Amino acid sequence: MDFSNFLSIKERAEKNWTALENLKQPIIQIGMGTCGKAAGADEVYGVAKQVLKQLNLLGRIMQVGCIGTCYLEPMMAVRKPGGPFIYYGNLTPQKTEEILLATLKDDDPKLEWAVCFAGQGSVDGIPRFEDLPMIKPQIRIALRNCGLIDPENIDHYIARGGYTGLMRALQMKPEEVIQEIKASGLRGRGGAGFPTGTKWEFARKSPGTKKYIICNADEGDPGAFMDRSLLEGDPHSVLEGMLIGAYAIGCDEGYIYIRAEYPLAIKRLEIALKQMKECGLLGRNILGTQFGFTIHIKEGAGAFVCGEETALMASIAGGRGMPQPRPPFPAHKGLWEKPTNINNVETFGNVSAILEKGAQWFASFGTEKSKGTKTFALAGKVVRTGLIEVPMGIRLREILYDIGGGVAQGKKVKAVQTGGPSGGCIPAELFDLPVDYESLTQAGSIMGSGGMVVMDEETCMVDIPKYFLSFTAKESCGKCIPCRLGTRQMLDILNEISDGKGSLEDLETLKEVSETVQKGSLCGLGQTAPNPVLTTLRYFRPEYEMHILKKKCEAGVCKPLFHYEIDPEICNGCGVCSKRCSVGAVTGEKKKPHAIDLEKCTKCGACYEGCKVRAIRIC
Repeated sequence: MDFSNFLSIKERAEKNWTALENLKQPIIQIGMGTCGKAAGADEVYGVAKQVLKQLNLLGRIMQVGCIGTCYLEPMMAVRKPGGPFIYYGNLTPQKTEEILLATLKDDDPKLEWAVCFAGQGSVDGIPRFEDLPMIKPQIRIALRNCGLIDPENIDHYIARGGYTGLMRALQMKPEEVIQEIKASGLRGRGGAGFPTGTKWEFARKSPGTKKYIICNADEGDPGAFMDRSLLEGDPHSVLEGMLIGAYAIGCDEGYIYIRAEYPLAIKRLEIALKQMKECGLLGRNILGTQFGFTIHIKEGAGAFVCGEETALMASIAGGRGMPQPRPPFPAHKGLWEKPTNINNVETFGNVSAILEKGAQWFASFGTEKSKGTKTFALAGKVVRTGLIEVPMGIRLREILYDIGGGVAQGKKVKAVQTGGPSGGCIPAELFDLPVDYESLTQAGSIMGSGGMVVMDEETCMVDIPKYFLSFTAKESCGKCIPCRLGTRQMLDILNEISDGKGSLEDLETLKEVSETVQKGSLCGLGQTAPNPVLTTLRYFRPEYEMHILKKKCEAGVCKPLFHYEIDPEICNGCGVCSKRCSVGAVTGEKKKPHAIDLEKCTKCGACYEGCKVRAIRIC
């Protein structure tokens, strides 16, 4: 083997990275992931270009991926020569222009608008990035480069250690690579948590000269964006992991199965693959060895069931995405009936880090049975939403309060849903639960791919399983009867309860149907779809009984079971509620208590949300 060509590329990349760090011109980094773009990052980028042109400066504008603090998007970091990066959040075009003009022209960094800083030295009045409450408890392995490098520049990835894991792997026997992954304790981050090294070993030992490796990027959970953010922010970490896996199991062809709704991730994958070919990291004789590998991108139509392995492979092969009974398992008979290994995006992102830094390093994080870290998309009623990566075994309470900041306006966290629509609702009394595979399963939930939705006291725990079931019922492929009919029957019962037409017998029927669907469904979609129902019945049964016996929804979500009233003792007649009401249901004189006409009220909640003195109550 001859690594000389790659080593010269690595030397060039490191030289360019050092030159960037020592650049005698201002550097502006802008978060250009989907979350940043949705919040207005393109406009921020445009303003930055205009300001540099206006000041006649040769500054460098870098697009980076999501750094994780999505609640602050759009974000920008500005560094003047010799100084640290200063981060700003929640930008508007006008605010961006003011900051850049003040910083670059008047040497005033506008610290009153700054969030934090990163780099050498210190800046009075603002914390370091790594000391932010949301960032401090995190350990970033899969996300190690996200928000720090230009994802469309392979030199940035290589300069930070990229592809040295592949170089190390190619100096080992395939069986030794598999043993390294087994020693790390890495388990599949797609949801099931099956040991990755063992999975690779099955595929390696399967007879046949033609094998496939697949990266499952069909992220379909509502509220989940871990895989998308990683592919947008650091695609090479995932591609390197695929190369290592392909070498280990003995295959020369792979696929990334990604939903078409991720255009930015697809674009950056296409750029990354082109760069890899130019650097000799794809095709024949990779890094001067006998190993050759090709990667194809397969765009999925967005069917949730195609996240299941056999349905995914059917889709790649040009068929309808429907699951098949197992065994045979993909490792023995997979894509086009050839031995196939499938891992998700985050798993491959960890693989590249493990081969770079070693199995024992990775195994030093996490718990005895759940090693390493896990990424989560922290969403819902939490103050600091975003993408996080925490060591396995961290307590739920730490994630929700130390990292997420709890719930806004002094409200209480009521529950958290882990594992997306296939997961379960964990109540506040269990927030000291460690986040690992076994503990979450014991509580009735799952790790899943990493969705984490926070719910406050205004969340109805009958409505939540109804919401998730409406999703899984629509996404069921319909192949097996328990899933096709059972999810619909569960949803019908929940609709009856939320409409005030339920009975206590419905709760037993709901439990029986849930258990039947769980046991009788062919694939993971049906087997886990009842989890939101079973956990809410287990932990929030009094709320179901309130809906049935008292015909009341205390959270004010199920419209037939509540109405709004204005407390005349509290109402100051400010008129905000009447202005927010689009149907004229709120009336009253200025500075005198108002009232709501229940016949006209549509229960939209606009008045309730707008009342600053909290005079409107749910009855």
